[in-house]
Amino acid sequence: MPEAQNVEYKQNWHDDYLKWIVGFANANGGTIYIGKDDYGKVVGLQDYKKLLEDLPNKVWDKLGVMVEVNLQKEGELYYIEILTPRYAIPISLRGAYYYRSGSTNQELKGNALVEFLLRKSGKTWDDIIEPSASLDDIDEGSVKLFIQDAGKSGRLPDVEGLTLLELLGKLRLLDEEKIKRAAIVLFGKDPGRFFPNMVVKIGRFGTSDDDLRFQEVIEGNLIRLLKEVPEQLNHKFFTKSIDFEGLLRIEKGEYPTAALREMLLNALVHRNYMGSMVQIRVYDNHFSIWNEGTLPEGITIDALKRQHYSRPRNPIIADVCFKAGYIDVWGRGTLKIYNSCKEAGLPEPAIAEQDGGLLVTLFKDIYQEEWLSKLGLNERQIKAVLFAKENGAISNAKYVQLVNISRQTATRDLAELVSKFNIFTQKGVGAGSVYILN
Repeated sequence: MPEAQNVEYKQNWHDDYLKWIVGFANANGGTIYIGKDDYGKVVGLQDYKKLLEDLPNKVWDKLGVMVEVNLQKEGELYYIEILTPRYAIPISLRGAYYYRSGSTNQELKGNALVEFLLRKSGKTWDDIIEPSASLDDIDEGSVKLFIQDAGKSGRLPDVEGLTLLELLGKLRLLDEEKIKRAAIVLFGKDPGRFFPNMVVKIGRFGTSDDDLRFQEVIEGNLIRLLKEVPEQLNHKFFTKSIDFEGLLRIEKGEYPTAALREMLLNALVHRNYMGSMVQIRVYDNHFSIWNEGTLPEGITIDALKRQHYSRPRNPIIADVCFKAGYIDVWGRGTLKIYNSCKEAGLPEPAIAEQDGGLLVTLFKDIYQEEWLSKLGLNERQIKAVLFAKENGAISNAKYVQLVNISRQTATRDLAELVSKFNIFTQKGVGAGSVYILN
């Protein structure tokens, strides 16, 4: 059996493998087998008696953790099993922190280390006091916008007559009247003064990633960004304006409203605010949003396609956005993206972890070479579809000429595009048939 999330195989012991014990202790625990190859086959140990005696003390002396070390035997070959439990406190080796993710052991640095240490202490990034911030840094206009939206949602108890300080306290944005980071992200007058990447960058690209036509950079708190980013997209980037208020509406525009809105909300609410800015790319045939911050531990890309438990990176920010009616707390956001594209007749969105963040891409139509190939069309049929897309239709005779095949093969190919793939509708019969895109 190959190595997995909580299993590691080593043929011999080296003290460097203490890093793997740290990784297991900081994640969900795990087992290291000494005396097995990479596929779990027992190769045996010569010094198993000494290791059995030395390893528990070495782990305790170097790491301060207790592990269970067992001697195992298969046939005439001995190997050692090291069982490491999950620890609630962070464990380090010579000041370095490691974490088991998938089948790899990663050293935590920078923002990833900060998030890990906060999580182990029972805190989240948005729950930390911002010592240099005060009530003067809160934009009351943004607070009023939030109250209006929350009133429509019906999720915020009566706040009439509350002072700004009382309201922030009710939203858990204060700690003994000191401003938390979440308050600055949500309502800050100049959040960039505290967190420089409170920015959304939008670029309009041509035929390739290096063909940047124009761009806009939008700065502000989360409430303002939720209003201004859609306005900029409609004003400068989309050929057909989209009503972002119509969350439940499935529109036959460039992209479905529900998908775009959920993508923007996910990128702003669940991002790593100590990381890079949110980046939106608009192309002729697809649209993508990237935000720094990978998926929560235990949640995979496949899990996003089904109901999954909500585990927000920034729970206080997420709770305020829930009260405003922007999001729910049932892990349905990505389902809305998938389902709205399906109902609009668009290809399945692509969601991937990339460059330390999450990239979500919508495709404008299925009539693209990449997607047609994934559907199972052969190269000739793809040419037929692309020709019809460009010219409105394709005839049997034109198809014969286009790909240089017999009329019999052309008829069979086109019939598949009608009955098997449901891409064409046939008009007419015989040699005079014309095929129109559905």
